[in-house]
Amino acid sequence: MDLELKGKTAIISGGSVGIGLAVAEALAAEGVNLLLCARNEQRVKEEAQRIASDHGVQAVGVKADVSVAAEVSAVAAAATESYGQVDILINNAGTGSSETIMEAGDDRWQYYWDLHVMAAVRLAREIVPLMRKAGGGVILNTASICAKQPLGYEPIYNVTKAALVMLGKCLANELIGDNIRVNTINPGLILTPDWRKTAGILTEGTGQSVEEYLDDIARQNTPIARFGTPEELAHFYAFLCSHKAAYCVGSTYYVDGGWLKTVE
Repeated sequence: MDLELKGKTAIISGGSVGIGLAVAEALAAEGVNLLLCARNEQRVKEEAQRIASDHGVQAVGVKADVSVAAEVSAVAAAATESYGQVDILINNAGTGSSETIMEAGDDRWQYYWDLHVMAAVRLAREIVPLMRKAGGGVILNTASICAKQPLGYEPIYNVTKAALVMLGKCLANELIGDNIRVNTINPGLILTPDWRKTAGILTEGTGQSVEEYLDDIARQNTPIARFGTPEELAHFYAFLCSHKAAYCVGSTYYVDGGWLKTVE
């Protein structure tokens, strides 16, 4: 299926690894030019260069911590300089947490609020004018199944991802008149490098391999009994970025192998 995305321009936060990188690959395969931002400057620049070479598109890597307001502005400045207008914004930067509500300090709450919520707010404020210049666009937020079905060990992650879902709904209502569609994706078990790192820590000295641990997690939680790959998830992002999904507005989509235990 031709998604008719060739020549479009996309910004992807957290674009140098995991889900963000897979989305970058999927969009580049459709002919989309990219601006990837991430904290690791060497990695984001190397991945942008590789994608440009592999897919014959333009790709720019920008060092930025989007939890910091000034660095969000730097991303917008780079987009303006490189492309002049933007068609797609993927708010993907984020990471898991581990704490209790009673013990976590205000600084920890503030960090995750800035990373998961305010980064999306600030990027929207900066990038929407560039979308209006293009005549419209698409914003996709990467939230989590934990926004609806919380995990007990990461309450701050659960809360901030739930807030991101509501932000997506409110922003969709505000921007649809500008021909800008906003939607949110709630992934479930997606096998990213973070999952492998966590599994390595938890299985160290136990006699259980990383693969055995991950297999147990998948079988205990998902009817499909396996993790999804970032590439499988990325195909869905690409579809939602396209005109084939023109009637998808203000919605939240679960890509979770059946893990969600309620009717949505």
